[in-house]
Amino acid sequence: MRGVRPAKTGRGHVNLEALNKVAIAMVEPGRGILAADESTGTIKKRFDAISVENTEDNRRDYRELMFRAAEAMKYVSGVILFDETIWQKAKDGAPLVKLIEQAGAIPGIKVDEGTRPLHGAKPGELVTKGLDGLDKRLPKYYEQGARFAKWRAVIDPTNLSYAGLLANAHALARYANLCQEFDIVPIVEPEVLMDADNDIDTTYAVTEWVLKETFQQLYYLNVALEGVVLKPNMIVPGKKAAKQASVDEVAEKTIKCLKACVPSVVPGIAFLSGGQSDELATAHLSRMNEIGGFPWKMTFSYGRALQAAPQKAWSGKAENVAKAQAAFLHRARMNGLASKGEWKPDLEKQAA
Repeated sequence: MRGVRPAKTGRGHVNLEALNKVAIAMVEPGRGILAADESTGTIKKRFDAISVENTEDNRRDYRELMFRAAEAMKYVSGVILFDETIWQKAKDGAPLVKLIEQAGAIPGIKVDEGTRPLHGAKPGELVTKGLDGLDKRLPKYYEQGARFAKWRAVIDPTNLSYAGLLANAHALARYANLCQEFDIVPIVEPEVLMDADNDIDTTYAVTEWVLKETFQQLYYLNVALEGVVLKPNMIVPGKKAAKQASVDEVAEKTIKCLKACVPSVVPGIAFLSGGQSDELATAHLSRMNEIGGFPWKMTFSYGRALQAAPQKAWSGKAENVAKAQAAFLHRARMNGLASKGEWKPDLEKQAA
């Protein structure tokens, strides 16, 4: 997968054929994306919960056990990596990106640099950082094996202004434009958070606004949508909402919202789990694919919803690697089935 980048052709000198090929592979039915791009601070919280010291070696060992889980990786089309991880080598000296490639998955890279308060917007509104120097970083990531990237915008549905929305949508479009310049498929992730007490209709309205503005900005910056993967939230009520929603309601409203906002030329949609429980994230995805009637492939791009079980099983002990890989296989298989609308609750009762 490394080597000289192919010659650029097509609209805006973008190599659309190469980008489209990667985007289609990322959303192949039966497979989805493993989000293993937790920052050092985020993975510390996960490690603290299982009493594991947050060292570079422990982070490497944990991620290596997933990339070496051959059966589980059959359900993984791509892996989003943190900057530290894309340069790391396994204990035996093999580059971690090479392990991912050998497992039949595509290496990817998180390129945003977190958030900062947006001056002039509502108090508490955030904008994502990382555009400065991105044109210098992307070619290096490409040479290291990355064929897609990820940038996350954070939207609070209870605290949103047009200034905040525009700043984040424009940053997503600038990032996507740069990625395609360097033959890297951009995952466009405008996440409407589910942490508050808003109802499902508020989530719908805000998500619709966010997606329409995001695609408007992508259009203005000549981003080739055939070479993009969208990573949106599902239409769910906030975690603190008095009324939660059924699986059917979430599936139906999510499909309706996406059909109103997402152009049909986008190859696929890889949902974030957004803090949903493992099983609920799987159930929602499967129900959407069971209903069908949309033009894109719909799959998963889960972090915690794929990793919580294997992290707990591993708990930092080498003797638990096989047990952790079995837990990872179970969750990967469940979500692989969900990406085809074939998951059933009774499958969860089977031992991981």
